[in-house]
Amino acid sequence: MMNKLLLTSDAVSKEVFQMLQDEIVARLRSVGKKDNAQMVSQTQNHDAEDSLLKWGEHHGVKCKLRIAFYQGAGRGMVASESIGVGDTALEIPESLIISEELLCQSEVFLALKDFNNITSETMLLLWSMRERHNLSSKFKTYFEALPENFNTGLSFGIDALAALEGTLLFDEIMQAKQHLRQQYEDLFPLLCINFPEIFRKDVCTWDNFLWACELWYSNSMMVVLSSGKLSTCLVPVAGLLNHSVSPHILNYGRVDEATKSLKFPLSRPCDAGEQCFLSYGKHPGSHLVTFYGFLPRGDNPYDVIPLDLDTSADEEDGAAQSMSTSQTTHMVRGTWLSRSGGFPMYGLPQPLLSHLRAALGCGLDESTTEADIKENDRVLLETLLSIFNPMLEDLPETDESDRESASWDVKLALDYKDLQRMIISSIVTSCTSALENV
Repeated sequence: MMNKLLLTSDAVSKEVFQMLQDEIVARLRSVGKKDNAQMVSQTQNHDAEDSLLKWGEHHGVKCKLRIAFYQGAGRGMVASESIGVGDTALEIPESLIISEELLCQSEVFLALKDFNNITSETMLLLWSMRERHNLSSKFKTYFEALPENFNTGLSFGIDALAALEGTLLFDEIMQAKQHLRQQYEDLFPLLCINFPEIFRKDVCTWDNFLWACELWYSNSMMVVLSSGKLSTCLVPVAGLLNHSVSPHILNYGRVDEATKSLKFPLSRPCDAGEQCFLSYGKHPGSHLVTFYGFLPRGDNPYDVIPLDLDTSADEEDGAAQSMSTSQTTHMVRGTWLSRSGGFPMYGLPQPLLSHLRAALGCGLDESTTEADIKENDRVLLETLLSIFNPMLEDLPETDESDRESASWDVKLALDYKDLQRMIISSIVTSCTSALENV
């Protein structure tokens, strides 16, 4: 749009638009620089990944990216040339996308389509588990380039889970593990007995099933295919792109009708040699740990502390009761993300403060005196501290010596606890500081 304005404007307007465009581009370039500054590249054998790129290009993939490995983050993709806003960094033919449409052509689908109401999502898991061991598979190169272990929260061991005990992430991981274990037991050995030629016992193990689940959780994308159907898909090559809270690629997910390909255009520039990031979605750290196996660098605005509050205290105030009943769970972010650190917000969400003020009888109106305002705020802040101080006490600081010798899953669990502690600590600090000034 800006280019069109530059072409059709008079000289004075053109100069203004050019200055505006330059400023926008400069700001876009500044976004996410911290991600790349913190990522340390390392030399590592990536023959399997290089083979995947060559295989993709042979089947029509167009790519302005190359493989790189990063310390603590694994694989990623960097720009092999400078790529501008709106330019396509990666283009994948629809024929390479693994989806329900591909599944319908497989023997897994033919065997199971009328069996025990098994969903297409479950069939795709089973197909992936088998196809990984199929030496004649069209996707053999793709499966060979996938990691032996995805290292998501679903693979956390006892020590990592013990480190998380008392956190919401512990509950989330345990529920997910129990769900997958139940799903596996519902399928096997039943399928091996009914379809022994398709589902071999040596392939249909718990470890292989979990691997397939982690593959789909961590690598799948929602894509609108050329048929118009929205499907959960695996997109070879695109799965190598890492996530960031300030990604280059935001708008993707629909196969181009004209080219019959899935395109990944940039929403901000990516210089040659810079890692190119993709948005996995608006997820909190707990979700990213459980299903992807990492915590993003930088401030994630979706990292919150959920707070369940009883609404019964608001019964005397009908208006407040109506408001709070509709929102008994409040999501509290780190106060450093707030633009309102002082009175009357203190870096906290307005719905939470309104709820507490109503419950405590600390509402503000035109007739409230300055002395009453201060007293109401004191009561409010002390109540907040009574809520968050015990939370902080339940999350002691990590002993760094324990972290150094810890396994990957324990380190990730400790990183998550540190994040939770940092959020809660910011709330306690804000309330304590405000209380001193009341």
